[in-house]
Amino acid sequence: MLLAIDVGNTQIKLAVFEHHTLIHKEIIAYNDWQIAVKKNLKKFSKIENIVVASVGKLNKEDFLELNSNVKIYFITKESTFPFQNLYATPDTLGIDRMVLAAGAVLQFPNKNRLVIDAGTCITYDFIDENDNYLGGAISPGIRLRYESLHNYTAKLPLLTKENPDHLIGNSTNQSIHSGVVNGVTMEIDGFINNSFVENDNFIIILTGGDAEFLADRLKNTIFANSNFLLESLNQTFQYNHK
Repeated sequence: MLLAIDVGNTQIKLAVFEHHTLIHKEIIAYNDWQIAVKKNLKKFSKIENIVVASVGKLNKEDFLELNSNVKIYFITKESTFPFQNLYATPDTLGIDRMVLAAGAVLQFPNKNRLVIDAGTCITYDFIDENDNYLGGAISPGIRLRYESLHNYTAKLPLLTKENPDHLIGNSTNQSIHSGVVNGVTMEIDGFINNSFVENDNFIIILTGGDAEFLADRLKNTIFANSNFLLESLNQTFQYNHK
């Protein structure tokens, strides 16, 4: 068994895998992470390894404080990945994007892949059918858009995400919902449409915390899996320890 931990910008996700089967998943707050990890190590006593990918506030030293007999592996830029990184600034490419790209290559071989991670930020990552990572795009996620409208204006309220009733909002709240949610879906559909025009033999993978919320709104056929990063983290670990 393996415990995979994704340390994000705002929360931590962890999952227990038996080989390639996900048998347990939970989302935890930063303040509770050590308690949650210890609880899972006790509950799933057959866990032999912990694999971590972190873009957040926790680093390797924090995990060593667990004083656990389980081996801890950090996926870093020095890890082995199943693609050639053609990013112009490879040192700036987030480890989460690299793990997602690895999962796309390992799970969907011999295809052009567009991985869309709809979380705090929305990231787009393109890996071609020859396993070349070419780059992508980064834009604000849904929550950031709501917060920006509130924080950088004098009177707009802070709302939580909600599907708008119409494209044209008939109130300030509905206008905000339309602008944020319809804006995000149109953006994603635009990226997908342009990718299809330029490439064939294509698959689109949608993941992240807002994947399920967005999936039904998108016009294009996609593979939606909110657990894709955790699954990719497990697959990247297995790839490095064949």
